[in-house]
Amino acid sequence: MLAYSITLCAYALMSKRIVPKHPAMGYTAIMTEKDRERISGESTDSDSKRYESASRVRKRIEALERDTEILKEYHPKLYDELREVVCE
Repeated sequence: MLAYSITLCAYALMSKRIVPKHPAMGYTAIMTEKDRERISGESTDSDSKRYESASRVRKRIEALERDTEILKEYHPKLYDELREVVCE
């Protein structure tokens, strides 16, 4: 259930467009740099490209749920770090 909560927190952050750019240039967390540009409206790409980015991010959020379950069971410290970042 907590993994689901983390997933919801991540989605809420992205839908409010308050996910900051990752400090490591080109690093992919949930979004690529291009996804960030399209979803934030910084890109002049078409709406279909923006939809494609949103779809890819949605799939990564689904994968995040499984990842959080693994972290919770096998590396609780990393799980706690993830919770702190995503649910703040």
